[in-house]
Amino acid sequence: MKFVDQVRIEVKAGDGGRGCVSFLREKFVPRGGPDGGDGGDGGSVSFIVDEALSTLLDYRYLHHCKAKNGAPGLGKTKHGKNGESLVLRVPQGTLVYDDESDELLADLTVVGEPLLFLPGGQGGRGNARFKTSTNRAPRHAQPGIAGEVRSLRLELKLLADVGLVGLPNAGKSTLISSLSAAKPKVADYPFTTLVPNLGVVPYGGFKTMVLADIPGLIFGASEGQGLGTRFLRHVERTDLFLHLVDTSCMQEGDPFANFEMINNELKCYDDSLTGKPQIVVLTKIDVPEVRELVVPLTERFQSLGYSVFSVSAVTGEGLKELVTAVGNELDRLRED
Repeated sequence: MKFVDQVRIEVKAGDGGRGCVSFLREKFVPRGGPDGGDGGDGGSVSFIVDEALSTLLDYRYLHHCKAKNGAPGLGKTKHGKNGESLVLRVPQGTLVYDDESDELLADLTVVGEPLLFLPGGQGGRGNARFKTSTNRAPRHAQPGIAGEVRSLRLELKLLADVGLVGLPNAGKSTLISSLSAAKPKVADYPFTTLVPNLGVVPYGGFKTMVLADIPGLIFGASEGQGLGTRFLRHVERTDLFLHLVDTSCMQEGDPFANFEMINNELKCYDDSLTGKPQIVVLTKIDVPEVRELVVPLTERFQSLGYSVFSVSAVTGEGLKELVTAVGNELDRLRED
């Protein structure tokens, strides 16, 4: 799979270079004395968000990331070269965890701002630094300080304004492909979507919103059933849910019961998700038997306080009204 949203890596800052033990020996300088230079500092490790990246694929097979060591000091009090720093580029929305303690160390959401993660080890001092009035010829220097090593787990949580949730084959991929330039795989069997897809949708003139197509959820998803919790975390950052309800023969069971089951899975995964606004979208209304159920289902959902829209991603019916309503709701949420 090209979509990689969780990796484990080991990062190490560069070691400081050792100090030099040296004595000046030049013609006409009979008492040259110590002239050992300091070692260079080791390279640091930093993270930076790169908006050109969308997955953690670069780290799938790169398990050890190490900055360069500082060079040792030289005679004539020459300072060793500092080690080259290592900058790890990650997609927006990456979380950095300590893999041993599971502590969250960083939440990388700001594009272009480097985050210093591990400073490099300090270079050791050369013997020229230890010359005193009572110790005119010091014969020792300091070793460089070793760079810190951390075992990390990187997790990606997509940043999107709107998350599309629902059962497999509810029409999420077809909807996002109709509203945006995204081209997810669409087929007439469950779990066609195996990875989240993002689509940018224009609305209200020059505004845009980002939709996240999350792989279909089933009963027990919060406990790992189906695609399980692997992709549930991608809905945590969204501001609004579009809950797609399919009443065609593709879905078994009562549509309203399916709707409640999905909401229960969201609640079991993270109780805070139930507080996010939801807009109910009845899909595939171009199918005759579906259209017959639109009115009673709409009334039932509206009685519970939900906004309801009926759409056909194939014919385009209802899409314009849906985009306008979602855009207005996002504007309202951002003002609050």
